[in-house]
Amino acid sequence: MADTSEWCSIKHTAFMRNGWFTPVFIQLAVSNICGQFLEKENLRKWIRHYQLDDNIQPKNVGIVMAGNIPMVGFHDFLAAFISGHHQTIKLSSKDEVLLPHLIEKMTEWDGRMSEHITIAPMLKGCDAYIATGSNNSSRYFDYYFGKYPNIIRKNRTSVAILDGKETTTELEKLSDDIHSFFGLGCRNVTSIFVPEAYDFVPLLNSFHRYKYFADHHKYKNNYDYNLSIQIMNNRFYMTNESTLLVENDSLFSPISQLNYRFYKVSGDPEKLLAANESVQCIAGKDMPYGDAQQPGLMDYADGVDTIQFLLTL
Repeated sequence: MADTSEWCSIKHTAFMRNGWFTPVFIQLAVSNICGQFLEKENLRKWIRHYQLDDNIQPKNVGIVMAGNIPMVGFHDFLAAFISGHHQTIKLSSKDEVLLPHLIEKMTEWDGRMSEHITIAPMLKGCDAYIATGSNNSSRYFDYYFGKYPNIIRKNRTSVAILDGKETTTELEKLSDDIHSFFGLGCRNVTSIFVPEAYDFVPLLNSFHRYKYFADHHKYKNNYDYNLSIQIMNNRFYMTNESTLLVENDSLFSPISQLNYRFYKVSGDPEKLLAANESVQCIAGKDMPYGDAQQPGLMDYADGVDTIQFLLTL
């Protein structure tokens, strides 16, 4: 997307509404969408997997958008649009600027868009629902939407398995998987598995280009808080002064912290993760390092084929 004065203004407004949506990360999110989702040949390959025709009976699909990273719900938006259904969108309070701007531009280009897309403060009377949120909010979604066809998504995160032979370039790309969007996405790596006696110095060095996070007040507040927890509890930690490395078995880590755990035998982490529904993807295994935040059209959240769901309504 060209950096016009209008687009710069929209990015600034989104950042003012949500301090985690820096212009750099908004641009990264949009670039990923344009490169992975909106390339003509990618779209053609995608729709060849399905029977899309003019006989589809349009339904009203309610979509509850997440707001952890900029325009994170775009894939659901695109899937509903491609499948020919009307969509009623409940925006996240964290992301109320970017998608409405896109819809406004689409309506300028073709006035018929207003007949297919509605933004509403509440979702009522829809034929089906797609809702993305936390483990806690999923219980409410299930209560309200459970009697309708639905896709309800819960908390997920991503991990990486290292063998200690990674190159400097691979570690720098892994650092992108960890730090992009301040680590707030479900495809961000929040936990790593490393062999015993692993040398953490090269990994910490790869984090240096994100040291500027320490100048971001919301991130810095989280870093200071999590650092104080380690100090007060007399726990061992490593840091490059902007990212904490902490030995912890949890796959989920707080903002500014990366958890790690050791393994003895190659293949053990994969066995452990195989049945864990909290894992969205494994960097370095499911995709190359650096690609975690660049999912393709067939990389459905939680592994649920959204298009197939919409075509069965």
